Amino acid sequence: MQNDSGKTISIWMTTAEVPDQPVLTENTHADVCVIGAGIAGMSTAYMLTREGKSVVVLDDGPIGGGQTARTTAHISAVLSYRYYELEQMHGKEGAKLVAQSHTTAINTIEAIAIQENINCDFERINGYLFPPDLKSIDEIQHELEAAHRAGLINVEMVKKAPLTGFDTGACLRFPQQGQFDPLKYLAGLAEAIQRRRGRIYTGAHVEKIKGGLPARIETSSGKVVTADAVVVATNSPISNLATMHFKQAPYITFVIGAKVPRGSVTKALYWDTLDPYHYVRTQSIDEQHDLLIVGGEDHKTGQADDASSRYARLQTWTQERFPMAEKVLFRWSGQVMNSDDGIAYIGKNPFDEENVYIVTGDTGIGMTHGTIAGILLTDLILGRKNTWAELYEPSRVRIGGIGDFISENLNVAAQYLEWVKPGDVDSVEKVAPGTGAVVQRGLTKVAAYRDEDGKLHEHSAICTHLNCIVAWNSSEKTWNCPCHGSRFNTQGQVISGPAINGLTPVENN
Repeated sequence: MQNDSGKTISIWMTTAEVPDQPVLTENTHADVCVIGAGIAGMSTAYMLTREGKSVVVLDDGPIGGGQTARTTAHISAVLSYRYYELEQMHGKEGAKLVAQSHTTAINTIEAIAIQENINCDFERINGYLFPPDLKSIDEIQHELEAAHRAGLINVEMVKKAPLTGFDTGACLRFPQQGQFDPLKYLAGLAEAIQRRRGRIYTGAHVEKIKGGLPARIETSSGKVVTADAVVVATNSPISNLATMHFKQAPYITFVIGAKVPRGSVTKALYWDTLDPYHYVRTQSIDEQHDLLIVGGEDHKTGQADDASSRYARLQTWTQERFPMAEKVLFRWSGQVMNSDDGIAYIGKNPFDEENVYIVTGDTGIGMTHGTIAGILLTDLILGRKNTWAELYEPSRVRIGGIGDFISENLNVAAQYLEWVKPGDVDSVEKVAPGTGAVVQRGLTKVAAYRDEDGKLHEHSAICTHLNCIVAWNSSEKTWNCPCHGSRFNTQGQVISGPAINGLTPVENN
């Protein structure tokens, strides 16, 4: 399938046939307009159509063409933060609601796949959380107790994960987790949404969102959607200039997919407790082989350009623990938005009209957070009470997350020093074909890309969100903003928010 989020290809892009959708050719109205056709937007649209609501979904790329196509698709109640940390940030009752909501999300995905007859390779499997070495069991014991307090009473400590050639030592087994093919799932949701008269339009770049009755969504083609409510499900919200972007941080995470003999790695989800952590699963690819999918080696978006080294470290980590791994067939990266307190922001957009809703900050566990968003936002739009609403409220401030809030925003502030630093190269003549670099030109900076044919493409290097200087990502061939994660393609077009507008073209002399 096509994707509009980078040059690398994930396994899912090769296995799923996601149907093309029409473009928006006329003004229209719906009860709810959902912006973003990833897991969060499509789950929300699906659940609203089941309630009889008329829904329009808009996306400037194909269904699932953003970060959903780049996930490793762990469907899990095991989050990036440990439960003892979540308990410190959200309290004991909050941690219980976290566990309950993610467990409900797993159950919901399974139920939808069955009810809608979606062939998306959904399976229930165990998950195993293990320490980085055989001696580090204190954290595992601490986490076991916290998981039990959160209501995950079936979690147990076992002597080792069921792997040959790799002794994890004592680890926690989380039963009844899940995995699937995310794009096959979205293709099934699309069919179900349209069967209930929901409308999905791709190639629809949203330029302006105005709440109120009715809300007004303007696209770059000049066509307008009006709606009683708007859901902004664009990974990083394009409806919010600053507030939410101070409360979360963008990270690039890396994935390799290595061929292994079928059945040689027990089918399960695996995570270690390093920071950044590694995450592992398998996917069947043919009668003789599985794909071992291993992720990790994260870095702040736009603050490193060393993907080859990170893929190499992932491969080394994998070969040391999974000696049966053969040729690496896939390498890809994705962007995650890490919230300050470990869980997503889902609900009304702060400082906006009452009928504008957002979902963001999935913190690396987007499949369940996106499904939670579908459940919670449907309840909010329909005026129903939901016990998770306060937990995921976007305007919340949790004392336990203050440390991350301060450190991440100090990091952002430091990125503005790029204004006074020299460019990557001192002349566009030094930009080789197929590469990009930031070049100082007078008092400003230019993002210069030379295509494979030698043609130079120049744009302002100033991000159109909050004026950070973008950086070149040589692996994905994108310009990435190191402040809040906006990303642009080689032609300057925005491919990921919070920026709405592309980089400004520079006229070549």
